Amino acid sequence: MNKIAFLLLIFSLSFTASGQIKLSLVDVIDLAKEQSPSAKAAETRKKNLYWQYRSFKSDYNPSLNLTGNLPGYNRDFFQVSQDDGTFAYRSREQLSSSLNLGLIQPIAATGGEISINSNLNQFNDLNANSTTINPIYNTTLFNIQLVQPVFGFNQLKWDKRTEPLRYEESKRSYVEEMEFISLQSTNLYFDYMDAQINLQIAEFNLANNDTIFNIEQGRYNIGTTSKDKLLQVELQLLRSKQDVAQANLDLQTSRLALRRYIGVQDSTASKLELLLPEELPEFSIALDKALAYAKRNRADYIEFERRRAEADRDVASARARRFQSNLVASFGLNNAAGDLPQTYNSPNDQQRVNLTLSVPILDWGRSKSRVQTALANQELTQYTLDQEIQNFEQEIITLVSRMDVIRLQVEITKKSDEVAQERYEVAQNRYLIGKIDITNLNIALTEKDNARRSYIGALRSFWAAYFDLRRLTLYDFMNDELLYQELD
Repeated sequence: MNKIAFLLLIFSLSFTASGQIKLSLVDVIDLAKEQSPSAKAAETRKKNLYWQYRSFKSDYNPSLNLTGNLPGYNRDFFQVSQDDGTFAYRSREQLSSSLNLGLIQPIAATGGEISINSNLNQFNDLNANSTTINPIYNTTLFNIQLVQPVFGFNQLKWDKRTEPLRYEESKRSYVEEMEFISLQSTNLYFDYMDAQINLQIAEFNLANNDTIFNIEQGRYNIGTTSKDKLLQVELQLLRSKQDVAQANLDLQTSRLALRRYIGVQDSTASKLELLLPEELPEFSIALDKALAYAKRNRADYIEFERRRAEADRDVASARARRFQSNLVASFGLNNAAGDLPQTYNSPNDQQRVNLTLSVPILDWGRSKSRVQTALANQELTQYTLDQEIQNFEQEIITLVSRMDVIRLQVEITKKSDEVAQERYEVAQNRYLIGKIDITNLNIALTEKDNARRSYIGALRSFWAAYFDLRRLTLYDFMNDELLYQELD
């Protein structure tokens, strides 16, 4: 079943008779991953980096290029030196055209390139006399050329080392971004859940305080309670009304934040009701396995390797700039004639060999400074990476250690919630028969509300830690499976 069909099934099964849409935490996360702006942005970044990688791969393939100038027109006055040392200016009017077809193949092992070219040139002197050959054609049937840096920096070689790492890093980063969406969805889910629970508590307290106020008013009328207690209950009733108004506002605010994040329409968002994720998955987390999964799967470790390679590349580049030399060698067949077909008859050999040098004799330590700077940056990169690895491992160790504690907190707060609820019911019954006063009843009410909120907070901590651990390790401990599979 594809994602869209799955989401439609969620909505079809979640509608109740009252029109409410009941969503679990998993439902909200699936919606966020499918249609949230954050998910779409992550998908777009993934595509962008994929095409960057495709562009890198294409740099190692041959390219066939057609270039030309069709035509080039020139009309001007030019300076001509005379026999007596003076100058004269003459006019000229020329028409020229050129066309070149070249096949270029980079050489990744050496950083050079080899090319095969064929070109055609035409020149026409529009001011020429009748005895001048006009127009004239110059053709190169073929020309094989090698351009090879000697002791130079090989960008292709280093790109072949760093770019695959960058691409692999991007694929893992995409999975991590999706897991971060799960974490963000969880936080927004519990923000809404807190507001939903607070509204339920506020409405329950308002109803109870209204009943208590009526009881106290009746007791006051028959003289069995004091004016002070009646005013205390009335004040509590007014606070309950204020709490309901604030809870409604908080619910609207958190609902808007959740709706915007998961991409749910306004008309649908107003009917959302979240289900409390009380059933915790049973799994065990071994610290050594969590660290192993993180080192094997996380994008950070690929990034560490890439940054080391880039530091090595910068050192190699700085060293190569001290001495630069290029070898250019070519061989071809060319000819010139006043008739185009004749240029291809008995073409002449064409050979060129050039070796260019650029050696600094005195640069006042500029080359040495570049190399030493690159070496210092390389050393700094290594120290920084070592520290980042330690911090990263410490984060996982801390989170794994907290998981068992958080699970225990959920169990304790759940039991506390049940006890506090039962205690309040007992206190309420004792109040109705006059065994305790309103102060003790309010204490039981406050403890009941705090216990409920503590339980919700413990559930939030557990699910947030669980999805954060998934993000840090790219491993699903609940289903015992990897979240990222490296393809061969």
